[in-house]
Amino acid sequence: MRHYTGIALDASPRIRDGCPMTPAGQLAAAIDLLGLIEADPRPADAVANHFFRTRRFIGGGDRRAVSALVWGVLRTRRHLGWWLDYHRAPHTPRLLLAAQALFSGQTPGKIAAAFVSGRYGPPPLQPEEMALLEKLSTRTLEHPDMPEAVKFEIPDWILPKLRAQFGPTLSDEMAAMNEPATLDLRVNLLKTDREGARMALAAEGLRAELTEYSPWGLRLRNRQSVTTGKAFQDGLVEIQDEGSQLIALAVDAKPGMRVADFCAGAGGKTLAIAMGMANKGHIVACDVSEPRLDGAIKRLRRAGVHNAERHLLEPGDKWVKRQEKKFDRVLVDAPCTGTGTWRRNPDARARLTETDLAELTVKQAEILDRAQKLVKPGGRLVYATCSVLQDENEAQIEAFMARHPEFSVLPLEAPEALKGSAHLRLSPARNGTDGFFAAIMVRAA
Repeated sequence: MRHYTGIALDASPRIRDGCPMTPAGQLAAAIDLLGLIEADPRPADAVANHFFRTRRFIGGGDRRAVSALVWGVLRTRRHLGWWLDYHRAPHTPRLLLAAQALFSGQTPGKIAAAFVSGRYGPPPLQPEEMALLEKLSTRTLEHPDMPEAVKFEIPDWILPKLRAQFGPTLSDEMAAMNEPATLDLRVNLLKTDREGARMALAAEGLRAELTEYSPWGLRLRNRQSVTTGKAFQDGLVEIQDEGSQLIALAVDAKPGMRVADFCAGAGGKTLAIAMGMANKGHIVACDVSEPRLDGAIKRLRRAGVHNAERHLLEPGDKWVKRQEKKFDRVLVDAPCTGTGTWRRNPDARARLTETDLAELTVKQAEILDRAQKLVKPGGRLVYATCSVLQDENEAQIEAFMARHPEFSVLPLEAPEALKGSAHLRLSPARNGTDGFFAAIMVRAA
């Protein structure tokens, strides 16, 4: 079932987190933000973060309300665009938000009432805009003539690849991809245990349940503010999808080992791996982006991790050559299409092209070939993506094994529920996580 967020149409002032904002003001802000997202090649969350940073007068509650309006459109963008094309209407932020509200159950009259003149509200609907809403008022979001890719909210070109992957469960998986994601937390076992973290969160009014697969995970069903709370600030929990936790679990890093997180980014999996090592041994967080690595510093300190160091991989860097066959575990959390994270990043669907996929698969192979040099005899190489595409996953592993016959695939040992599987493959409909893939390979001793 799809969930949609409609426009709050009462015109009375509303105070959220101490900042007064009318529904009309929220709508005007949503129109502005959606316009920026539509025109900017950056991810929607990056655009939104900058938007709100430059508008400090918008309080936390109103930020969530504005974001809900905008993300409601992003989750239904192809449906809405199809209807606007059907009636030869322009794809303006105003019409997209108004149409989304209509298909959420609002009436044309009530939607029109949200477009109020004034200092903070959007200009009133024009006659042609109102006429469009009247035409759409007799319709539902779905239409029998819609192409399948429109119904699934995906690019046309990727439909055959997703059908090959999911087969008869494609419809269920695409529906799950279009639902808002849960908020998953990883308990930091360096400072507490799951029950201790649950109690700390409960003291803040946050009700968490245990995740199904990860022994480290807690789940909040509703999106709630966690980062301002004491449990997070004290490093008891870290925001991390359950699937991402399972990638770190698959690394199986033991205390005293040498571990390389080869595409570490801001260090989410580095934190989890270091925790599994009980702060004993040595983990190197590598990345080609210095800003991303710098972003890990605060997180490592908050978590109480002190067995990790950062290394910037630069062109001409001799570090890999100097470290050949010195690591017990090497994780390659490769750059990918991110198709498994569409629940969180619905805007990414529209931006993804066949060229992107082709370029990424080449890059993934290059990274794997470089990273494998670090693995000692008997050591493990873990390849992971947040993609659901075979091109980036099984096909990538098959090609790597052909190039490097000294490696063999090791079946999963954890979590227990997935033990014995050749690879880790997760999806929103089947597992309730983001879409993830991981393969564990061991170099011959």
